[in-house]
Amino acid sequence: MVKKVPGSKSSKPSPRPSAPAGKSADQQSADIVSAEDIKAQQRLLNIFNDTFREVLSDDNFATLLQKVKQALYNRDFEAAFGSEQFLEVYAARWSPARALCYSRILNQIGDDLKALLLAAPGWDESEDDEVERGRVSPTVDLEEEYVNPSSTLRVLAIGGGAAEIVAFGDYLRGAGDGIYGDITLLDTGPWGEVVRKLHTGLTTLPPLSKYASAAAKASNAALVEPATRLRSTFVQRDVLRLDSEGLSKQLGQTPLLITLLFTLNELYTSGGIKMTTAFLRNLTSTIPVGSLLLVVDSPGSYSEAAVGKEAKKYPMQWLLDHTLLQTEKLPSEGCTWEKLKSHDSIWFRLAEGLRYPIELQDMRYQMHLYRARPRPSD
Repeated sequence: MVKKVPGSKSSKPSPRPSAPAGKSADQQSADIVSAEDIKAQQRLLNIFNDTFREVLSDDNFATLLQKVKQALYNRDFEAAFGSEQFLEVYAARWSPARALCYSRILNQIGDDLKALLLAAPGWDESEDDEVERGRVSPTVDLEEEYVNPSSTLRVLAIGGGAAEIVAFGDYLRGAGDGIYGDITLLDTGPWGEVVRKLHTGLTTLPPLSKYASAAAKASNAALVEPATRLRSTFVQRDVLRLDSEGLSKQLGQTPLLITLLFTLNELYTSGGIKMTTAFLRNLTSTIPVGSLLLVVDSPGSYSEAAVGKEAKKYPMQWLLDHTLLQTEKLPSEGCTWEKLKSHDSIWFRLAEGLRYPIELQDMRYQMHLYRARPRPSD
């Protein structure tokens, strides 16, 4: 369980819930965390703590948090995510644990991600028209030129925000100095400023106490170095309302990782099965072959659709597979899909000894990974 730092105003953490019976081998191995992993996870929590220190220490934090919770409970997402103040409260409260979980998932699919690394001499701005692609909110304006990375991993995080950029930064940390990252985060909420602040936290030196030792000062380093290894952009768009041309501009022409992290079931619920299925078919017809699609969501997620005069609920995973894996029903143009990994329920448990100003919770999720394959010749 994450321990609170001294001075925290929140109540005493409740005991950790016991593991469910019949836990799978995957779930058992997920609970084993090395000292090195704990240290790395603490660095991510420190980035959130440093970035949102004023938010977390605000006397009105509990009141604002309750307002965000109430808006989420009422499914009033415009209210919950409509202001920067609420987004910062959300990011400080829920994004840290998710970032740790997403980082672990990215590392678990590391072998699959290697295939996406592009041997390219940096980003050629003449071929990357940011206005054309919809990159209306670059998070950081770096003074240095991008210099010949040996490999670049591109990510389009649909519904992405605080947790996704921190998890991706941590993946780059462990991927090796020659690996560069380019992540576009696309969501309807105004996450641009939150993403910019976290990008800065990932790529600049962490603040140290004025009493820090010489050794601490000498060893102080940014999570991602040099800063040019990470490029991030926020795009405020509704993915369900992008046509094929608009989605293609976001995807680009080379293989990439597309993530739907705790987003797909929300698309089914808020946009409806018809619009979400249309989006998945649109993705199928425009995604570069070789790309990966990573879907993470709450286990047992269901979405409701009207069948005749009655409403019927369908498991999210069934809807996803029904759309992607029935090749004969896919668009005639574009790719087919291969399912690489699938887990119905996995626990992510926070390690003992981690510290954060407020209590964070363990989380449980389902995970599915697909690869876009070329359509067989007729």
